[in-house]
Amino acid sequence: MFKKVLVANRGEIACRVIRACKEMGIRTVAIYSEADKEALHVKMADEAYLVGPAPSAQSYLNIDRIIEVARESGSEAIHPGYGFLAENPAFIERVEQNGIVFIGPNSEAVKAMGLKVEARRIMKSAGVPIVPGTVDPISSLDEAKKVASEIGYPVILKASAGGGGIGMQIARDEAELEQAFNMCQKRAQAYFGDPTVYIEKYIEKPRHIEIQVLADKHGNVIHVNERECSIQRRHQKVIEEAPSTVVTPELRKRMGEAAVAAARSINYDNAGTVEFIVDPNLNFYFLEMNTRIQVEHPVTEMTTGIDLVKWQIRIAYGEKLALRQEDVVINGHAIECRIYAEDPDKNFMPSPGKITKLVWPQGEGIRIDAGVYEGWSVTPYYDPLLAKMIAWGKDREEARIRMINALRSTVIEGIKTNIGFHIGALSHPLFIEGKTYTTFVEDMKNYK
Repeated sequence: MFKKVLVANRGEIACRVIRACKEMGIRTVAIYSEADKEALHVKMADEAYLVGPAPSAQSYLNIDRIIEVARESGSEAIHPGYGFLAENPAFIERVEQNGIVFIGPNSEAVKAMGLKVEARRIMKSAGVPIVPGTVDPISSLDEAKKVASEIGYPVILKASAGGGGIGMQIARDEAELEQAFNMCQKRAQAYFGDPTVYIEKYIEKPRHIEIQVLADKHGNVIHVNERECSIQRRHQKVIEEAPSTVVTPELRKRMGEAAVAAARSINYDNAGTVEFIVDPNLNFYFLEMNTRIQVEHPVTEMTTGIDLVKWQIRIAYGEKLALRQEDVVINGHAIECRIYAEDPDKNFMPSPGKITKLVWPQGEGIRIDAGVYEGWSVTPYYDPLLAKMIAWGKDREEARIRMINALRSTVIEGIKTNIGFHIGALSHPLFIEGKTYTTFVEDMKNYK
């Protein structure tokens, strides 16, 4: 096994990876920006190196400096976590060129899924259902109008090189299409340096359900069940759970087989997630593939007993999957709430500042993946995710009640957080009934 791993990230995911490495007897190397000198992941690691000033572009995205630190520290492998460089094929290639192992999929698989239009084309060829729409970029408004009239309104325009909901525009009729097309192109260029857009049928009130996959370097691929990720704000997930309330064993089997086919079609290796949207009639369609560990991976771990981060490391080292598909079972139910330093009453605007008091809940079935501590100052430079709170129960209702109690007993002072929002969401009649969908948060506001 690796003797030393560099963790090219910060916050809760860096802490999570460091913890997994420690449990495997692997020494860890942290990197940090000037703003993160006293960060929790720095304190947890065996070694830590400064990589640059606070702005991400000069620190956590500084490929040259990160490679330099890896070589200087004698790190045999780099774990990228999520975000930052996790899905950057150029970074993966640089890591490998320097004789260092990248703990994640191969660069060709990442490239294949990085452009959404290309990913749709590959999935269609592999027999994975895709949302009706284009498998080629749309270059003109006239072409967009033609496609929209063929598949029917409403439609949604998306940036091919994008993610996280950036640039997406919905058009409910031809009058809205021109503005949506122009806006999507402009944002795609501004955020991703690529104005390429494509168009899909917009499915009303879908569920966002994803399938976790694990694939080794020896051709073995399995899926590790589904996660329900329908509760989102600004197209970003905030509450996730496993299993989904609507996924039957038969649907799980079909979605799982589609996810495995997707992974095989690009010679995928390591942990990854195939995301689907599911319409009210339980038809499912490929959305995208995240070629990394997901923020919400703990709900899968809590309901299967499979440590996904440790398997990432083992697979990268060259081990064969010791798990067969029939070994993957569901035990109970888990719910995750992402705890952010943000103000839900001000459109979830970030709320940086010093944490003057911090008390996490304890108790059976409660897990906290945190990246902060009392006295730490949340900076405005990075994503304001403080921690992930996960509650497990023998069934969904026990998990829900445990989560509400855990949220209520959490104390975070000095900054605003979204804890009150989570309690409201988990107490909402539609959540209790398991009838969540991707615009739940907007409707929840109206309900309140």
